[in-house]
Amino acid sequence: MATPQSDPSLSPLRTVAVVGLGTMGTGITEVLAKAGREVIGIDVSEAQAAGCLAALEASTARAVERGRLTGPERAGVLARVRTGTDLSAAAGADLVIEVVPESYDIKHQVFRELDGIVRPETVLATGTNALSVTRLAADSARPERVLGLHFFNPAPAMKLVEVVSSVLTAPGAVAAVTDLALELGKEPVAVGDRPGFVADGLLFGYLNQAAAMYEAKYASREDIDAAMRLGCGLPMGPLALLDLIGVDTARTVLEAMYAESRDRLHAPAPVLKQLSEAGLTGRKSGRGFYTYEAPGSATVVRDALTPLDGAALAQGRPVHSVGVAGSGTMASGIAEVFAKAGYRVVLAARSEDKAQAAKARIGTSLDRSVGKGRMTAEAAARTLDLISAAGSYDAFADVDLAVEAVAEDLEIKQQLFAALDKVCKPGAVLATTTSSLPVVACARATARPQDVIGMHFFNPAPAMKLVEVVRTVLTAEDVHATVREVCAKIRKHAVDCGDRAGFIVNALLFPYLNNAIKMVEEHYASLDDIDAAMKLGGGYPMGPFELLDVVGLDVSLAIEKVLHREFRDPGLAPAPLLEHLVAAGCLGRKTGRGFREYARR
Repeated sequence: MATPQSDPSLSPLRTVAVVGLGTMGTGITEVLAKAGREVIGIDVSEAQAAGCLAALEASTARAVERGRLTGPERAGVLARVRTGTDLSAAAGADLVIEVVPESYDIKHQVFRELDGIVRPETVLATGTNALSVTRLAADSARPERVLGLHFFNPAPAMKLVEVVSSVLTAPGAVAAVTDLALELGKEPVAVGDRPGFVADGLLFGYLNQAAAMYEAKYASREDIDAAMRLGCGLPMGPLALLDLIGVDTARTVLEAMYAESRDRLHAPAPVLKQLSEAGLTGRKSGRGFYTYEAPGSATVVRDALTPLDGAALAQGRPVHSVGVAGSGTMASGIAEVFAKAGYRVVLAARSEDKAQAAKARIGTSLDRSVGKGRMTAEAAARTLDLISAAGSYDAFADVDLAVEAVAEDLEIKQQLFAALDKVCKPGAVLATTTSSLPVVACARATARPQDVIGMHFFNPAPAMKLVEVVRTVLTAEDVHATVREVCAKIRKHAVDCGDRAGFIVNALLFPYLNNAIKMVEEHYASLDDIDAAMKLGGGYPMGPFELLDVVGLDVSLAIEKVLHREFRDPGLAPAPLLEHLVAAGCLGRKTGRGFREYARR
């Protein structure tokens, strides 16, 4: 492969022109100047060009205050940047990066003008995340010098840069730009030309589904966003992220993705069109899914959709004691959570030995908390004393709330609920922790379906703050109020949703994971590049393949099948590669091999 050094027609990329000085262009300008590049910022708007310099002055001043730059270094950065409104200023640039609006007409015009301005060896990069790099290159007089250079917002903070080649791009141009990205302190990922590339290709399908979930009034915008932040560890909820990206920009990206894939998951949710055409494009306009203090502000203000603090619920039922059914990790974690909150807990399993083993697991967990200074030895002892182990569900006769955490098998759960119906006193609330099965099917196994509700805890229950509270069409209002009150007392964040497959988190998470697998099947990108792209470009705590191997491929496949069966959407059909790995017994970390191989313990 050619390198910048072996290709004499490519000069070192020392002078860079940035065309389009909006938020992204300004961020890229800052990154380049801090890395010692001479930067020519160009924008048709004098105000935008002036705003770029003002933003750079402010950000470098903050950097000096925080000790990240010295005064002389700041002066050097500012001296390396000049701005203007005439594209001819790019004549001496080694590299031009355009970040103008996502429109073929506008970008074609910029590239055609640049053809008559820049030197023959100059590399032209588009910052698009939605449009075809190949189509832009084909319209240029120098297609071998055109490629994609996709930074992520905010450019100074985000490490990922996607380097996008078309079939026309010269390897030397790719190598030169990749080397530049490394010198900028970024992590370049090489990808082919298709809408969304890797990170946005996975991200925007997920954002679109979240918008559709909100539009269907399945859950509130606050609950959707809180669920994905607390349930998946994401830095921002999907609807807040759509407002940051720009609702109109998201719609454009999705239109481009749908035009290529014809996958319904990429067909823009109608609410995106409605908001865009009303000018409610997110933070930049001051209103999108949320309302902001002012255009460009990040501060959310109350509007007509904001839930009232302490919104009135029905009077809940008193809960003093809790029964937890099961002996696995989830059951012991949930029992620990309730005991730490001061509830008397009966931990029951199919045998006394299993129940005692689960209680011992809680003791070990509490000891770890003591060792880490999170609680005193006395508090740990009091917590463990609140838990009694039982080898029969008959021990639930006096509990006020019974929570089942047995195997994710509908028949097993229905048998348990039928047993609880006979054992538990009248008025006791019966809750299932299912993550994917219909709560109403558990309710119908009892003679008191009005007392049954879903309480979906996340693993590990002591650490994860989220509980999805799932009402069926039969759940009584005071049962819902009871569970909300209990969630507050155990210091969990409750989100409300209806009884449909996946609830909020899994319904949004698993199609994203499935699409990542399809990307690998199509040989578009490697496991490592996809994981890196989502961690560095999307702020995800784990890449999709890391997460799949942790969750378990068999569990993931079961959830995918439930979602596909419920929504009948072809795009939700499990990826064949996932089915093949499960059939081969490659289930992830628990078997030592999934998408990757792991050392056996």
